[in-house]
Amino acid sequence: NSYGFIFPCPFFFQFGHRSLPFRTPTQYYPTVLYAHVFHLFCSIFQEVQKAASLFFMYSDLSSMIPSLIVTLLLVAYSDQRGRKITNILPLIGSLVYTLSFLAVSFFELNLYLLIAASFVSALFGGIGTMLGGCFSYVADLCEDSKQKTLRMAVVDMMIGLLAGVASISTGYFLHAVGFNWPFFTSAIFQVVNLLYAIFILEETRVIDRSETVACCQAMQKLVCGIYNLFAGGSSQRKWILVLLIVTFSSLSFVNTGGLSMITLYELNEPLCWSEILLGYGAAASTSIFITSFVGVYLFSLCLSNTAIAFIGMLSVAISMFMTAFAKTTLIMFLVRIPAMFAIMPFPVLRSMMSKVISKSEQGALFACVAFTENLSTNGSSAVFSRIYAATVAWCPGFIFMLGAGLCIIPISLLGCFHSLDSNDTQALLSEDGTEASHDPPEA
Repeated sequence: NSYGFIFPCPFFFQFGHRSLPFRTPTQYYPTVLYAHVFHLFCSIFQEVQKAASLFFMYSDLSSMIPSLIVTLLLVAYSDQRGRKITNILPLIGSLVYTLSFLAVSFFELNLYLLIAASFVSALFGGIGTMLGGCFSYVADLCEDSKQKTLRMAVVDMMIGLLAGVASISTGYFLHAVGFNWPFFTSAIFQVVNLLYAIFILEETRVIDRSETVACCQAMQKLVCGIYNLFAGGSSQRKWILVLLIVTFSSLSFVNTGGLSMITLYELNEPLCWSEILLGYGAAASTSIFITSFVGVYLFSLCLSNTAIAFIGMLSVAISMFMTAFAKTTLIMFLVRIPAMFAIMPFPVLRSMMSKVISKSEQGALFACVAFTENLSTNGSSAVFSRIYAATVAWCPGFIFMLGAGLCIIPISLLGCFHSLDSNDTQALLSEDGTEASHDPPEA
């Protein structure tokens, strides 16, 4: 499912960047021009950068509210009626969004129609809904905490690998045939994914189909499930759960905000990357997911989960700081080296949260995680886009320096958790994890 879902993403950024009123030719970047012509070109190019960043901000804001609501309801609902729905509906929304891009590209419609398409597709959920369902699905199949950590790291790695394959293939595809065929191909992939999710994917929750629940009763159960997640248990359990969710969300805010600006930064001068270089750059980032998985596997043999997450957060901060000063193609590729462990905190923090609660609450937990992650990622894209538009003229790398500085927030929160990391806390995690592994399936 990941490849079909991720495959069109590089097209969306490049299509928006090139289809705005001040767009530049596909392969034309001047190197030797008269001074006044060069300054005129730079001025126009900065206008393109500003317009593109604002367009992506409007698109993110239009989809944020419906996506947040649907994610929270759907993933929590999967505790009662199975996990498959959290895959099927987001795929339908993604298919609608891709077909909208195809229509705008083929018929040369107004680009801002895509903002309405973004809103409609968000009514079916989004990548947050799918990820929340996937991690709930994985948690259902795991028997112990180490297995959860490794399997969730595998999911993150596969998403990254397929994103890299999609990115490098889209670069050549776009260079060869333009936008129409790539969007059409993406739609075909998503139709295949949708059929697989409907007819082949197995359900992990045992559901009694004879049980009928009224809509208001189902909604009441959803709200109670989410409420009990935080109201039940000891005060220490609630404090740990809230602290981990806030740590996860703040890190997601910084990481996603920085990554959302990478493509625009690479398109801007002095880099001026072509679509093929963009594909290679995104594919190079794939190695981060592989090294992060290897890091989780090896570090888990000798380090605590807190230490693993701390190393990953430092990796995010250092790579963002170096990106701010990357002015050549070589340096931009080398920036991926300090980011080699940047993905490690995410599966580790998910596993730590999953160990605190029982199996019957996994959907409610990952609904809350997906909700806060969606809120932070959509909010970060809008905030970082606005800041980039305001600073691109005088310091394009400022946004990455800001991101590196903001990493102090999740690192500090993780330090607070470490201060609670006493024998009592370890006993709590161990006890709840054991309880989770013996929960009976839902009838």
